[in-house]
Amino acid sequence: MERFRFENPTVLYYGAGQIEAHLAEEVTRWGRNVLLVYGGGSIKKNGLYDKVTGLLREAGCTVHELPGVEPNPRLSTVYRGIDICRTHGIELVLAVGGGSVLDAAKAVAAGAKYDGDVWNFYIRKDKVRDALPLGTILTLAATGSEMNGNSVITNLDTSDKLSTGSVHLCPRFSFCDPTVTFSVPRDQTMYGIVDMLSHVFEEYFSHTANTPLQDRLCESVMKTIVETAPRVLAEPENYEARETIMYCGTMALNGMISMGLEGDWATHAIEHEISAIYDIPHGGGLAIVFPRWMDYVVDAGPGKFAQMAVRVFVRRQPRRQNRTRAGPGRHRTGPRLFPLHRRARIAGRLRHRARPHSGNGRKSGPFRADRQLQTPGTGRRGTHFARLPGVSPERETGPLRRKGKRAAVPAARRFFGLQTICAFARR
Repeated sequence: MERFRFENPTVLYYGAGQIEAHLAEEVTRWGRNVLLVYGGGSIKKNGLYDKVTGLLREAGCTVHELPGVEPNPRLSTVYRGIDICRTHGIELVLAVGGGSVLDAAKAVAAGAKYDGDVWNFYIRKDKVRDALPLGTILTLAATGSEMNGNSVITNLDTSDKLSTGSVHLCPRFSFCDPTVTFSVPRDQTMYGIVDMLSHVFEEYFSHTANTPLQDRLCESVMKTIVETAPRVLAEPENYEARETIMYCGTMALNGMISMGLEGDWATHAIEHEISAIYDIPHGGGLAIVFPRWMDYVVDAGPGKFAQMAVRVFVRRQPRRQNRTRAGPGRHRTGPRLFPLHRRARIAGRLRHRARPHSGNGRKSGPFRADRQLQTPGTGRRGTHFARLPGVSPERETGPLRRKGKRAAVPAARRFFGLQTICAFARR
């Protein structure tokens, strides 16, 4: 486990009725001159806009607006928001929308307190040291932006989509009311589910040693998403399903499951390049890239893929009679599992015999970095068991290697619950 310091200053209000009960109280704590940031107008169709503006005016707030934030928020939109903040002396930025709206609002909050170009934060020329107070009302379960300090902005002039992060960008308060997500279209719901599951993958596939609790936390979030996603899609107004999936999105990227881990984040970096050029939905891009990334790096850590398969995607079947082996009227002594369990057991033994190594010295992307250690002169993606402690080079091409790969790849591929989600996201 890596050494770490954890801080998250966001006050979180979860559940129906929280907006009406506590929004005015939280807003007036930080100021009464408010910039309301929102997207393409869906909050006006579902009545949320009227509710929020009514509560703000009842509390004596002056409301200025930054509408029309794009799905991949543009730097030009951020500049417009910064100008409004400086012109009108904005005291609080209130974002009402999904991850894109929240990302743009964070950039506006940081840029309003910065003398230079806000884009400097995204190209790593400077760090965020201060920002206007930010509050959020989430309308789409996906990015976890309601409880983290991350922001992603697209610069059309340079075709770059880059991110920055700072504790100063964490919202001071966030409202998560599942009822406001009832009207989210099926496709957008799907993209959000892909995004939150991808966030967990980025932390889960890490070579950081001794992370049993972090693994279990990641697996519990993944399993809950996989079990809840079909209900959300089948019953979009099911409060319990929407509530659960919204909480999964928050937990996937608020720092709770990643403490002490060195995540990978290669897939997100690749997707940012794709969506910067083609302007596709972020979740749709991840649905395309992540299965390919897994295919590419599976040999760098087959044990972790097998562990995920068994703990997350293997479903237990109830006991039943087996008259052929157990005899009439008798039951098997243990639960029947899908055949995957027998295949993954081989990879489990492999995992104990060949512990993942700590990488090749690169600070980020351990699976990606290890993947570059290919067999010289072959140009092929060979496995790296020979480079793991306690495994001889001869075994790399032996039967254990072949069985391990046959176990790990089907475990990650055939029972990879994201495949169903990806099929929807690609349509």
